[in-house]
Amino acid sequence: MRSLRPIHVIGGGLAGSEAAWQIARRGVPVVLHEMRPVRSTAVHKTGHFAELVCSNSFRSDDADGSAIGLLHAEMRRLDSLVLHTADVHKLPAGGALAVDRDGFAGAITAALESEPLIDIRREEILEPPAEWDSVIIATGPLTSPALAETLSRQTGEAALAFFDAIAPIVHRDSIDFDVVWFQSRYDKAGPGGSGADYINCPLTRAQYDAFIDALLAGEKTAFHDFEAATPYFDGCLPIEIMAERGRETLRHGPMKPFGLTDPHRPGQKPYAVVQLRQDNKLGTLFNMVGFQTKLKHGEQARIFRTIPGLGNAEFARLGGLHRNTFLNSPKLLDATLRLNTAPRLRFAGQITGCEGYVESAAIGLLAGRFAAAERLGDTPALPPPTTAHGALIGHITGGHIETIDKGPRSFQPMNINFGLLPPLACGTRRDARKQALCARALADLDSWIGAAMPHAAE
Repeated sequence: MRSLRPIHVIGGGLAGSEAAWQIARRGVPVVLHEMRPVRSTAVHKTGHFAELVCSNSFRSDDADGSAIGLLHAEMRRLDSLVLHTADVHKLPAGGALAVDRDGFAGAITAALESEPLIDIRREEILEPPAEWDSVIIATGPLTSPALAETLSRQTGEAALAFFDAIAPIVHRDSIDFDVVWFQSRYDKAGPGGSGADYINCPLTRAQYDAFIDALLAGEKTAFHDFEAATPYFDGCLPIEIMAERGRETLRHGPMKPFGLTDPHRPGQKPYAVVQLRQDNKLGTLFNMVGFQTKLKHGEQARIFRTIPGLGNAEFARLGGLHRNTFLNSPKLLDATLRLNTAPRLRFAGQITGCEGYVESAAIGLLAGRFAAAERLGDTPALPPPTTAHGALIGHITGGHIETIDKGPRSFQPMNINFGLLPPLACGTRRDARKQALCARALADLDSWIGAAMPHAAE
């Protein structure tokens, strides 16, 4: 066996643990750096790898009807340490995959510690030394302040830590087009636009007043202690805070009706309008413009479905407001998660702009495989875009579109959902769509696995 230089992985969460495992499984040495327990975070309690801090649920395990269940199935086929360990330590949870936290993290830790090609170092890395020629940074949403500052300088981004105000995203095929219409305000095309770039949902005065009442009365999410000092991103206020400043504030802000004509009711001017903007290149997802919120998720779904045209809305993501650390990945990363300005640095997990335990581990899995392939002299093979893994990579590295108006950057963290996968050919029944997307994904994944067998170290 030829001598191979190690790949350095910074961060021992789900993404870093999975990345290190995938690298070692390909016969490549890896150094795994984890600052805990030498330096802890505001939410971690132990020094275990892959410690779960918010929930013990990996969500639905339905591989035929849910996007996250599909991701589970793909990860099992890709020899994921995280999914294998979750299966061993699962708890009764109906159709969901829930795990025993301590047993799960303990088993991940034991597996990594017993792997001879993994060198574990308990230390905080403030800046990856220049002599490390292959590095995966998988430090998650609670990246240490010192490393975050280093990354900010390296990437040129103004800041990495902020209150990230996220607006809900709706599946296009769940919107009622007998009620809504496409039009840009005053028919202006704007940069990259066509003049009909928004979906418009009209409200009468009575509907608007009822909507404002519901916003003000809705139950809100409280901030965590460690989030309290972090400012809002881009001055992006939650919609309910805008409503508190006066009943007409939203009507003269994100819900202004001016410059719009409802073709379904041309003689009736709407009192207010909710606009949705295309959020991905596939045109399957639309963002509720200006609707960043800290309403609880159940309240969001209930209140936003009172908006005309959204009565049966399916949400790919609900809104939120929380401290986060993530890159503007479509601008900064290449297709294999490397930093464009410094290709020796590769990123994985939530810092890339994916959301959720399983998604973080999946991106760690791919980052580890990409890095190992490079070390072995191979060209990293990208998963098909029709798979859950390929859809996540597509979202992170370029699946979004730039905003056509002023406002916060369009790229935001997201869980896996069917709106990230290329749509099926016309003719697929709606009730069979999810099952067909899952079947196509697994078939394409199997073909990809067969064509990209792991390269053995010589």
